[in-house]
Amino acid sequence: MILRCSNCELSYPTSVPRWRCDCGSYLRLEGTGMFRPDQVKGRAASLWRYAEALGLRTFESRVTLGEGFTPFVCGKLGGQPVLFKLDYLFPTGSFKDRGCAVMISKLKEWRVSEIVEDSSGNAGAAVAAYSAAAGIRANIYIPQSASAGKAAQIGIYGAKLIRVQGTREDTTRAALEAAQSFFYASHNWSPYFVAGLKSLAFEVAEQLEWEAPDWVVAPVGGGGLILGLYRGFTELLEAGLIHKLPRLAAVQAEQCAPVYQAWAANLTEVPPVEKRETAAEGISISQPIQGKDILKAVRGSNGMVRTVSDAAIWDALRMLGEKGIYVEPTAAAAPAAVIGMMAEGILSPHEIVVVVLTGIGLKATDKILQHQGI
Repeated sequence: MILRCSNCELSYPTSVPRWRCDCGSYLRLEGTGMFRPDQVKGRAASLWRYAEALGLRTFESRVTLGEGFTPFVCGKLGGQPVLFKLDYLFPTGSFKDRGCAVMISKLKEWRVSEIVEDSSGNAGAAVAAYSAAAGIRANIYIPQSASAGKAAQIGIYGAKLIRVQGTREDTTRAALEAAQSFFYASHNWSPYFVAGLKSLAFEVAEQLEWEAPDWVVAPVGGGGLILGLYRGFTELLEAGLIHKLPRLAAVQAEQCAPVYQAWAANLTEVPPVEKRETAAEGISISQPIQGKDILKAVRGSNGMVRTVSDAAIWDALRMLGEKGIYVEPTAAAAPAAVIGMMAEGILSPHEIVVVVLTGIGLKATDKILQHQGI
């Protein structure tokens, strides 16, 4: 295994703590290996059943809270049959636990004792929880506007919570300044966070009897989820465990859609955009660090980028609630996109469509109550 720069292609050993290249660009983790289906059959129903492909040198450093192997629920959106992947059913209530379990395990392997992270809330909560389990001190920077439920989680896990006035980007700048003293355990930079998110692709394939769906629809902000899905399915395809790549539909909010704008303009990089306030706070990022790789993932899967309005997000949130599914607004972006894709004839009722639901509604109770006028 090596860490390779996404820009200058310089490589680094995985035995030394590092979060970016000396040239300033993000790193990719290469050569993680692959499991065999017969190996995983008798293992516990967690993401660690795929341990050989997740990038750790030794499993003694593994930090786990029982995360992974979330269920499918069959449903319909706009007449389209779908499989809801309930990836909000994690210890901290969001899919970010997949990436943080592996990232924090690697930090424990590196013997890192104190870290800095910045987040809109979900990743901060996951980092705080897994850092607590690993005995690592965590300093979590979040925007002042972050949902109260997420802030409460971070605090209860014992992390030092720092609220930052201003934008999500102001929060990142504050964290980077603090990272001059402590290791920057950023989910938006860490190749180990992406490695953990590959487990979602592995689970989907295993739950479909080692077949790939036709589509996977998921929200995109920093891009870790789309990157994890693409790399996971690509590795399965290269190993001969599936026979095709699913098409990836990456969903953004209209008020903050840098990936969509770059994709629609056929760019290879994602320039920054001016963003407006959106209900989907978890994907409100004006310029994702790994934008180049996000575009490659979407195009490499013959997929697409979609945008949805806040009105469509709230409508989808209500529709999911009426099915007994309670998610935060960010998680409702993907279902909202499916409804639009079905209306435009992009999807076929005969296709297998997986919709990733990323965060539980309890995360955003204050925002949901405000929207309902309660």
